[in-house]
Amino acid sequence: MKDGIVMVLVKIINKLKEYGKLVMFSHTIFSLSFALVSMVIAAKGLPEISTLIWILVCFMGARTGANAINRVIDAEIDARNPRTAGRQLPKGEMKKTEVIIFTAVCFLVMLFGAYKLNWICLLLSPIALFLMIIYSYCKRFTYLCHLVLGVTCACAPVGAWLAITGELSLVPLFMGAANTLWVAGFDIIYGSQDYDFDRENGLHSIPAKFGVAGALLIAKLFHIVTLLCLLVIGILVPQFGIIYFLGLFLIAGLFIAEYKIVSPTNLTNVNIASYSINQIVSIVLLIFGLADAFI
Repeated sequence: MKDGIVMVLVKIINKLKEYGKLVMFSHTIFSLSFALVSMVIAAKGLPEISTLIWILVCFMGARTGANAINRVIDAEIDARNPRTAGRQLPKGEMKKTEVIIFTAVCFLVMLFGAYKLNWICLLLSPIALFLMIIYSYCKRFTYLCHLVLGVTCACAPVGAWLAITGELSLVPLFMGAANTLWVAGFDIIYGSQDYDFDRENGLHSIPAKFGVAGALLIAKLFHIVTLLCLLVIGILVPQFGIIYFLGLFLIAGLFIAEYKIVSPTNLTNVNIASYSINQIVSIVLLIFGLADAFI
């Protein structure tokens, strides 16, 4: 009996690991930091525990479902790309039907969470769902796919603000703009390694359109504007002071570092520049933003 229970638990844990790998769970921090900082600013502190829980439910449902459906939609492309051919769907380790069902469950969870928050979140949730699905097709027809990804991620901080206040203002708009351009910038860096593959397969991206050198310049400009948006937020939000601006100083240093380790002729550190460093950017924003809001 005990052996049977242990085997079931092991299977469940292994399946959770498979799904965690599928949706790149470690990348959750990217928009979560913006969402939590936006939430705390809007609530002028911690919101009611039920509101916090439903915001997290919406975020996790949306983020997990979006990454899962992306793997389904891109499965054939991933199979042709040597860099992504080892992913679970191209290798046949998971079935499309299974992932589609998983995606549907995640999106239903998000919709239920939006329903529990307020009517404006529920009313706007189909727009977020549309963006999560359409993003995966964008590379087939527009090089602006990086910005579409950014706008999709920006639903997190804007949605968190609406969950608390029920209305928009300048702060969530600047927060959304910062999230959009930040994500688009590091996605451009990451996409630079697929320059040859994208051009050979008729896929659209900023690197494929403007070349790697041009793409890195555009990414750099996006990140400069990201800093400017975060600076404006610091000015607009009364809770923010020296701690928040110190965080921005550190983020600026991280941006400089990521462009020091990549160049048009050296893309060996693309993963570090696009993902590892920007995970730290997220953590810095979260820690310094929350610290200034509560101290």
